[in-house]
Amino acid sequence: MKRLPDSELEIMLIIWDAANPVSRTYIQERLQRSREIAPTTILSFLSRLEAKGFLKVEKRGKSNYYFPLIRQEDYVKNESKTMLERFFGNSIKNFVVQLSDSDMVEESELQELKKFLDRF
Repeated sequence: MKRLPDSELEIMLIIWDAANPVSRTYIQERLQRSREIAPTTILSFLSRLEAKGFLKVEKRGKSNYYFPLIRQEDYVKNESKTMLERFFGNSIKNFVVQLSDSDMVEESELQELKKFLDRF
């Protein structure tokens, strides 16, 4: 599975969050909350996502509706695995050490993780 650039991932997150297939207009309205993107640019991103196998387009009247072919959970699982392999030598321990050393994780979160791991 290919890694998505941030701009395409932002669109996929909107599509994954929707309960039903969505139109370009629906996507554009949600993107406007963070930044203005031209409709033609959104259509280009959608075409790329379709070509990569992430989306299927369905024509309804004069509008196209987009729905995911890849589940968000599957994409996240793949990205997590890739990140773990590339940056941390496939070691969850190294990942957690990096998080704790960088002060990105609160002590309470580490305790929560410890309780979670103790269940195994």
